[in-house]
Amino acid sequence: MDLLDRLAEPGLDLLGRVDTLLAAGAPEGHRVWPLLRRMQVLPGDAMRGFLDLRPGPLATAGHAVRRHVHGYDHACAALTDPLLWSGSAAMAYGQSRAALLRHLDEGPESLVGRLEATAGYADALADWVEGSRLAVARALAEAIGSAEAVAVVAATSVRRGAPDSGASGSVGVAAAEIGARVLAVLCVAYDGAETLLRQWSPSLAESPWRPGGGRFRPDAGGGPAGGRTTRVGW
Repeated sequence: MDLLDRLAEPGLDLLGRVDTLLAAGAPEGHRVWPLLRRMQVLPGDAMRGFLDLRPGPLATAGHAVRRHVHGYDHACAALTDPLLWSGSAAMAYGQSRAALLRHLDEGPESLVGRLEATAGYADALADWVEGSRLAVARALAEAIGSAEAVAVVAATSVRRGAPDSGASGSVGVAAAEIGARVLAVLCVAYDGAETLLRQWSPSLAESPWRPGGGRFRPDAGGGPAGGRTTRVGW
């Protein structure tokens, strides 16, 4: 349980009240409006969705992906065993083997390179979730302890006069301020996620199979290297 978990209950209660007031409108020209238009959701609903983000599953996924690299290591080791035969068939096999080794584990576009990038992306997302939850928790703690929170709770607990509880009244301003603080931090958090996706996308692209040069077609009359296939060591 982190700080955001501990603040979730009082925070959601406050933001639910804020949502109720914002549903009736917000002061004209207030900074909450562009945030509402961008997020397309009220602060309480936005917070409920964000609370489901946890770093643990993403970190676990990164570790799980890295475990698959060992399987590719074994496959590459088998492909690098020395050949005990020669001739056109051996040359054809050697060419295919070299291409397969490059595809498996040679550079960032290989299968191992993509696995490591996928694991790295999962780790980066886990770090983003952890850091974002802390930033949101701090904003929520500030909102809960603010004078605006006192006004919002009082207004939504006891009926008040229309002039004060309207969108342009002091309570409407208080609700808009709390909503803006929370939505602003959530916007920054989601911007971070989009930045990560842009940074990692090239490394997460499909790794297509690119066989090497021309293919050898060994036959009884010999291949490109000339001569028949000869087995050695039998």
